[in-house]
Amino acid sequence: MPALDHILVVGASGAGLTAADALRREGFTGRLTLVGEEPHLPYDRPPLSKQLLAGEWQPREATLRPETELQRLRLELRLGCRAAGLDPLARTVTLTGGERLGYDGLVIATGLRPRRLPFGHDLAGVHVLRTLGDALALRDQLLPGNRAVVIGAGFLGSEIAATARGLGLDVDLVDLEATPLAGQVGPQMGELVADLHRRQGVRLHLRRRVAELTGEQGLVTTVVLDDGTRLPAEVVVVAIGSVPATDWLADSGIPLGDGVLCDPTCQAAPGVYAAGDVANWPHPAAGGRVRLEQRTNATQQAIAAARNLLAGPDGATPYAPIPFGWTDQYDTKIQIHGWAPPDARVEVVDGDPRAGRFVARYLREGRVVGVLGWNSPRALLRYRGQLTA
Repeated sequence: MPALDHILVVGASGAGLTAADALRREGFTGRLTLVGEEPHLPYDRPPLSKQLLAGEWQPREATLRPETELQRLRLELRLGCRAAGLDPLARTVTLTGGERLGYDGLVIATGLRPRRLPFGHDLAGVHVLRTLGDALALRDQLLPGNRAVVIGAGFLGSEIAATARGLGLDVDLVDLEATPLAGQVGPQMGELVADLHRRQGVRLHLRRRVAELTGEQGLVTTVVLDDGTRLPAEVVVVAIGSVPATDWLADSGIPLGDGVLCDPTCQAAPGVYAAGDVANWPHPAAGGRVRLEQRTNATQQAIAAARNLLAGPDGATPYAPIPFGWTDQYDTKIQIHGWAPPDARVEVVDGDPRAGRFVARYLREGRVVGVLGWNSPRALLRYRGQLTA
């Protein structure tokens, strides 16, 4: 392995900045370059669908580090630059303008790109939410009395629906699944999330597919569902999931699948590691490969990737975290440690769902594989340890 004189981190969000910070804290004193596609200083994404979208925060409040702290990291910031290619043999990354950056070590932290419908995105009023610019453009249209249709009821779509409803909009929430958050918390807890939205006045259209978006004079006016239901809308948000941002790696020889395919130590090729939403690696507790779209994983995996890059293949250690995710909707905080498989048996072990405060366990074959807290962060911690047994 060559000496690590220059480390390049591609992706300037939570995982990328954390990797850069971890490299310095672990003793790397060489040249460190952080490449980011957006022109903004690195910022946090979870507030985009909540505090920033609601107008409670301004963009500067989502910034992860002030510029003075970034300067202490001695970073070469290359913002507003998109990676266009990678040559792992020559150890170079090519930017869209043709410039090539050499490296001795590379951390890939390019995250995700939002999925889009095959139609309708040419209409004004149709949005996706991934970037700060997306959030600000959507916020301008979340006006009281406007009608909003949110397509997709995962964490992002459910949070956007809750935020829009809190701002006084008339909201419809559409999803292919039988409940919101079906993939994140399972069907039983998903029913409680559905009830939460209904009590706030959101209309749910579950097990429904969007067939068409129609408009007039270039503006969206209607969302047409596969059963013929027509939902009037001034604002449509498409939150149907994301895909790993790996297009720039297509001809690189880096193994790709659902993300960058890494080994257990987060290494994808000699001197190349991946972290965050884009990384796909074997996890022993999952019985196969995983890719975690969770803010906590972005931080933890970035630290692990940075340490393993500095340690080299002989000193690297496997990365096998207990997943942790959360969502804030209305006055409810839902947190989950571990896994929530759809076939798990769910039992409430603390509190009462009718009181809006409880802890539930997910069990498979008699083993606790996940624990969920509903407005119960302190009680939840008492049960997290059952996952490590």
